[in-house]
Amino acid sequence: MQARKKYVLLGLCASCWLLLFYWGGGVQLRLLRLLSRQRAEVVRPWPNWTDRAFLPRYAHLDELQTDPGTAESPRQRRQAWSAIYKDSRCRMETCFDFSRCRRRGREGFRVYIYPSEKNDRVSESYRKILTSIGESRYFTSDPREACLFVLGIDTLDRDQLSGQFVPNVDERIRGYPLWNDGRNHLIFNLYSGTWPNYTEDLGFNIGQAILAKASLNTEHFRPGFDVSIPLFSKDHPQKGGERGWLVRNTVPPRRKYLLMFKGKRYLTGIGSDTRNALHHIHNGKDIVSLTTCRHGKDWEKHKDARCDHDNLEYERFDYQELLHNSTFCLVPRGRRLGSFRFLESLQAACIPVLLSNGWELPFSDVVQWNQAVIEGDERLLLQVPSTVRAIGNERVLALRQRTQMLWEAYFSSVDKIVLTTLEIIKDRVFSHISRNKYMWNSLPGGLLVLPEYSTHLAHFPFYYLGLGVNPGQEFTAVIHAVSPLVSQSQPIMKLLQVVSKSKYCSQIIILWNSEKPPPSRSKWPPMPVPLTVTDGRRKTTSRFLPHVAIETEAVLSLDEDTVLLTSEVNFAFLVWRSFPERIVGYPPRSHFWDPLKRAWGYTSKWTNDYSIVLTGAAFYHRYYHYLFTHYLPQSLRTLVDRTSNCEDILMNFLVSAVTHLPPIKVAQRKQYKELSRWKHFNQRQECINTFTNWFGYMPLVHSQFRLDPVLFKDQVSVLRKKYKDLERA
Repeated sequence: MQARKKYVLLGLCASCWLLLFYWGGGVQLRLLRLLSRQRAEVVRPWPNWTDRAFLPRYAHLDELQTDPGTAESPRQRRQAWSAIYKDSRCRMETCFDFSRCRRRGREGFRVYIYPSEKNDRVSESYRKILTSIGESRYFTSDPREACLFVLGIDTLDRDQLSGQFVPNVDERIRGYPLWNDGRNHLIFNLYSGTWPNYTEDLGFNIGQAILAKASLNTEHFRPGFDVSIPLFSKDHPQKGGERGWLVRNTVPPRRKYLLMFKGKRYLTGIGSDTRNALHHIHNGKDIVSLTTCRHGKDWEKHKDARCDHDNLEYERFDYQELLHNSTFCLVPRGRRLGSFRFLESLQAACIPVLLSNGWELPFSDVVQWNQAVIEGDERLLLQVPSTVRAIGNERVLALRQRTQMLWEAYFSSVDKIVLTTLEIIKDRVFSHISRNKYMWNSLPGGLLVLPEYSTHLAHFPFYYLGLGVNPGQEFTAVIHAVSPLVSQSQPIMKLLQVVSKSKYCSQIIILWNSEKPPPSRSKWPPMPVPLTVTDGRRKTTSRFLPHVAIETEAVLSLDEDTVLLTSEVNFAFLVWRSFPERIVGYPPRSHFWDPLKRAWGYTSKWTNDYSIVLTGAAFYHRYYHYLFTHYLPQSLRTLVDRTSNCEDILMNFLVSAVTHLPPIKVAQRKQYKELSRWKHFNQRQECINTFTNWFGYMPLVHSQFRLDPVLFKDQVSVLRKKYKDLERA
């Protein structure tokens, strides 16, 4: 009986469970199916935390949807890419002919530009790119010498709706006898694809060519082969460019606004998702995120309920004022992955916060972007404010400083963008003699570090401080001689005795630039250090050639009629050892801006202000010999040789461009003789303006800094002073 009751009770329980499932779970399943049919069109690209329960006060879920008409699956994108670029697996080892570049060692890296055809349309930006290559030390007009080829056809804008679009590129390049399916060719591009999807389609098959492209997608980027470049406007300067806006390091480093963005909002199509959601983080206080839909011809036809309010708020703030006063700048994707905001933020020292998923950042092969930008996620926009608030002041200052270094080293002009692209490719071709990441990511930047000189950091003067390296304790004196030796009482004889007595002097090299042959060794006085006489070939620039005989890091450059004391030489050398990246010497000069002539002027007046130390009596590092010879263009060196003047000014330009610092003047006796060759002011003023035009800006820096020995000119006994002779008449 008890067993029967037990079975009846179990049966009733089972029946109850069946009824509950039918009336409860079944109804719920039917409701879920009904809701799923109603929401079948909804695409949810955002994570689960964007459910309605979590976003009632931020956004309606419909605002975060992707336009169904423009969505592409990853497979569709890959198929489209493979159809356009059949050589998507290219690498330097498989799609590049190294033999064209290695015929003459590293001198074999030459770039040839195809001549433009008649009636070819060339945009201003592409003309600047071709000019940069044509004026570089790598250009050749002979295709037989070329390692790399650049099209004369403008390929920057491949949007078929653009007025800059050049048709029939495929047919034209296939007709080039040197095309060879694009091998050893470099193609520049800023804009690809067209509305509405803006794919990577260039409208022609690039084959095995290297692609230097803006807005490159990481899925399509061929690592170690392609080069990602920044998107820049047609107004981007050809040379030099403006300096960064970080004038001084404020403590704390934060500005008035924490985070800012001001730009277009797209109502439909690709790129609209991120910018449509930007208004959710705007608080009008320390976060200013402004968008406008007032752009394009038909914006009023497509405007939504938020357009009028956004447009009014947009006009309340000035973009330049926001740039100058914001710590972080949002850089969301537009129609394409890249944006003009990126370079604008770098220059303004406004730390870029990137919202462009899949963007291969410019020069990513060599630049460590994690030290300069914050990479966000488009899908996690609402987390951006809390993320940037959590970044400490030390990190903020480091990020801002790095933006300035990168801007001035690689992005401030078209010249620098193009040369960086060429140098990256050159390092790939000659990988055994190439720059390392430290060289690319520290001052003065990779363009001013020539690996042909050395690949060791400790061989460059501007790395000494960071590496804890001390300069060598000896110097080589290089004396520039132009007068024939006719008497033992000539100034050069006394100069040899003075310099050779220095305990720091390792050797003396006489650079013989006289028309008469050099005298035999017996005509020179006996000295405690080795003496070498070298033929200067009667060229003024030969004094800055990288002579193999120079074995020390320090070089003392002297004119033959320079008047110095051994104590002056010793003191100046000890000062140089504390500032090995600069020029340290005696006779100062200065430059100034003449507003009436609208040109730079040159003066030798003795004032407290100077920007040049003449190399007739100065110390500097021997690396600058190599940089002077191999970095500066032949046109400037030819100008110096033709006029037999201005080589000292050009060296000061070069060193100040590298260091962004002035030279250093040291103490000297008052009766220092001013030489007549320094009075060619008209010619030297012309030189200053010519040099400024090539650099694209004025690199010279004024200073009032002078270093004297301890107790120099103090009213104490001369016997207590180390450098007694400096004060004696």
